[in-house]
Amino acid sequence: MSSVLVLTGVSVVRDGNPILKDVSWAVDSAERWVILGPNGAGKTTLLQIAAASMHPTTGSALILDEKVGKVDLAELRPRVGFASTAEARRIPADETVLNVVLTAAYAVAGRWNEKYDDVDVKRAKRVLAEWKLDALENRLFGSLSDGEQKRVQIARSIMTDPELLLLDEPAASLDLGAREELLKLLGGYASAPTAPAIVMVTHHVEEIPPGFTHAMLLKRGAVTAAGPIDEVLNPANLSLTFGLELGLEKSNNRYVARAR
Repeated sequence: MSSVLVLTGVSVVRDGNPILKDVSWAVDSAERWVILGPNGAGKTTLLQIAAASMHPTTGSALILDEKVGKVDLAELRPRVGFASTAEARRIPADETVLNVVLTAAYAVAGRWNEKYDDVDVKRAKRVLAEWKLDALENRLFGSLSDGEQKRVQIARSIMTDPELLLLDEPAASLDLGAREELLKLLGGYASAPTAPAIVMVTHHVEEIPPGFTHAMLLKRGAVTAAGPIDEVLNPANLSLTFGLELGLEKSNNRYVARAR
């Protein structure tokens, strides 16, 4: 294994308020991480650091052996897949699903005057099929359901075969059926030996797909626990992180947390 992400003493301060506090963390190529914590814990900020879309106030971020602040981000970012609500807002509502995925090859949100090879089109169609979206390739992105849009975003984020995949609350706002369909697909993808390193942010242990190997818990910008998922996810750590006495159950590689 090799490290794809190394954060050392990373802190982020905005308007005098600490968002992240002295976070040190390493992600190896074969690891699939989930980051959990309450609202305002710093989860999305941490993901933005990992995506090279934000610089830390102090500390250093090494992404795919490149130091943020000393690398051409235009070259680094295509090597990192990033699916988030903010990224989705950049996608034109009248763009076809096929083009939404295809344009990731040029790291642009909408089709313009780019030229694509047959291999790019074949790759996009294959990714759509893998995420059960091939029947929607000619649909407009804005006409899709939330669940379909989430899957299109993920398909777009893996179009370029990234070395690191970042997912910011991919199951947020989905109904039960759409959530379970997405988590089943994500679990299969995460379990494949060819998958890249993955970091996923969520608020809920119920949204952790099978195949994830590690977990980090954040509270008010600080790490309360991090490591192998079965060591980190326990009632004591979750109760400390969320400020409520919680119980935890695990069945068929899925988790359920409830107030005690």
